[in-house]
Amino acid sequence: MSGAPEKKRSEDAKTPKSAEPAEPAPKAAEPAPKPAEPAAPAAPKPAAPKPPAKPPLPEPKLASGHGRLLTDRFATWPQPIFDSKWSRPSYKRGAMLLGGLLLGGALLGALIGELAPWADRLDAWLGAFGAARGWPAGTAEGIWIALKVLIVLHVVLINGLWAIWWERKISAHIQSRVGPTYAGGWHGWLQTALDGLKLFLKEDVTPAAADRRIHALAPAIAFVPCVVAFAPVLFGKELAAARLDIGALYVFAIAGVSVIGVVMAGWASGNKYSLLGGLRAAAQIVSYELPRGFSVVPVLMFAGSLDLAVIARAQAGYWWGFVPRWFVFYPVVGQVAFLIFLIASIAETNRVPFDIPEAESELVSGFHTEYSGMKWSIFFLTEYGYVPLASFLLATFFLGAGASPLNFAPFTLVPSWLWMLGKAMAMMFVFLWVRWTLPRFRVDQMMDFTWKFLLPWSFANIAAAGVFLALWVK
Repeated sequence: MSGAPEKKRSEDAKTPKSAEPAEPAPKAAEPAPKPAEPAAPAAPKPAAPKPPAKPPLPEPKLASGHGRLLTDRFATWPQPIFDSKWSRPSYKRGAMLLGGLLLGGALLGALIGELAPWADRLDAWLGAFGAARGWPAGTAEGIWIALKVLIVLHVVLINGLWAIWWERKISAHIQSRVGPTYAGGWHGWLQTALDGLKLFLKEDVTPAAADRRIHALAPAIAFVPCVVAFAPVLFGKELAAARLDIGALYVFAIAGVSVIGVVMAGWASGNKYSLLGGLRAAAQIVSYELPRGFSVVPVLMFAGSLDLAVIARAQAGYWWGFVPRWFVFYPVVGQVAFLIFLIASIAETNRVPFDIPEAESELVSGFHTEYSGMKWSIFFLTEYGYVPLASFLLATFFLGAGASPLNFAPFTLVPSWLWMLGKAMAMMFVFLWVRWTLPRFRVDQMMDFTWKFLLPWSFANIAAAGVFLALWVK
């Protein structure tokens, strides 16, 4: 094995050197490149033609009937206006007009007096008229019931026109704006009616994936209970569409049916955002209905009845001759019950900060995302119908219904229906004020607030009411 490499080395030694590859010959030197000649200067481009000068814009002009320009808006808006509001003629005129409307309404109310006796006279006249004409038995009573239903229905409809316009003006002033101004002239009073006409003329669109029958039925299921719930509500002393011994229970039971329409709307739309909004509405209304109902239990204990008229009469009179015996003035118990009922009522109407079922930033528009035209407007009409319902209940349960807050003339000359209307409007203002002041809750915060705070306090308030009755009232 060791001899093989030696043999190979000897053979390599015998190979002549000429057999090795020759080295490549060096290349001839390339000539140096010639220096580049200087480039000829480029010809100048022709100048672009200048566009013709535009004529100056005319100065903006507005007709006197269509507004004015705020040329000094940065110097005078908004703070100095409100600092010196009483020095402005327009503010004085508005205050004088508002005072004149209030005074005129009080004088008209004093002239007309209580409305309940007028309603009794109309009922008796209708019965006598039907008997004289030989109408079948019960016809006059049926006409009278239908007339009361129409009156209550128009209360809800007219309230929608008024409340939407009023909320726009209140929100505008809260945000240093002016709100509707031009439609109809005086403060844009016709704006809501024109919006209703616009919605009436809008196309009614139903999604292809929706259940058409349930989708069309849902707004009616939400709206009809709102109207029917007004039946035992007091509008003044003994003035109601129906007298029910269980009026308070009836209102809560009927008003709770509207949530079925909201859930139907969310489910039938075939939209995941609508479905989430409907489920949120169901959870919210069921959750806040409990503390709302329990907050009224102390009032029912003090009055000893579910009849709204009896509850109103239980608050008649004055302590020490000048403090109203309203349930809201009962120490601690009355104030806690009032606040729980107010907060839960705001949640029941799906208004900010409890507008979780229709949260635009999360659910586009919630359960009514797939609605348009009049169907869409019916949901909002329902919301604005439940706001005065809750306001009248607040006035009945806690603010003495139609009783005067002061026990001397001229306040005692104002009829009860005007006091009732004024108290309800004051509570409606609170609803609108809260909406444009507080931010929206998260879903978990909303549920925690009712189950961990409102509901336990409503139970504690019932216990405190029992102690109050045992030790003080009795």
